[in-house]
Amino acid sequence: MKMHITHAAHVHTHGPGCGHTAIAHEGHTDYLHNGCLHFAHDGHTDEHAIAVSSANPAACTPAHACAGHDAAHAHGPGCGHEPVPHGDHIDYLVDGHLHAPCDGHCDDHGAIALA
Repeated sequence: MKMHITHAAHVHTHGPGCGHTAIAHEGHTDYLHNGCLHFAHDGHTDEHAIAVSSANPAACTPAHACAGHDAAHAHGPGCGHEPVPHGDHIDYLVDGHLHAPCDGHCDDHGAIALA
């Protein structure tokens, strides 16, 4: 059974044209907002995360050649890439891929589909 986590006191309504990046996720559309992945339904907003899977692994990939930024770029708060909840950690959205900072390099945690 999947855990159902809601976002308390969410006053913004997500949908097409709301200004947030739309992500195709498990048969519906979620929206990236302030480091969260939101799914609005049934009068409330759920907090989602991209599951760790074969398509979106959480493994270390030190040989990954980062596209979308130079090798000296470090991901983290304020780096210019949107944070995306992935499993139990935060990745950063770079050209449709999840990138994760790791020991001085950037891991590739797979592609996600923009809606």
